[in-house]
Amino acid sequence: MIRKEPKNKNLPIIAVTAKAMIGDRQKCIASGASDYITKPVKTDQLLSLMRVWLIK
Repeated sequence: MIRKEPKNKNLPIIAVTAKAMIGDRQKCIASGASDYITKPVKTDQLLSLMRVWLIK
């Protein structure tokens, strides 16, 4: 729903999920997420992903 609004076309979205199954990353990306991270969230990993997507 977020991606349907034109103003959010390039908005970085990082999916945070407890699932770590094969294919879950691809499902998140296909649903509109920019990237994917699993719980428990490691702060350094999240900050690194945020840096990558905020620079783009």
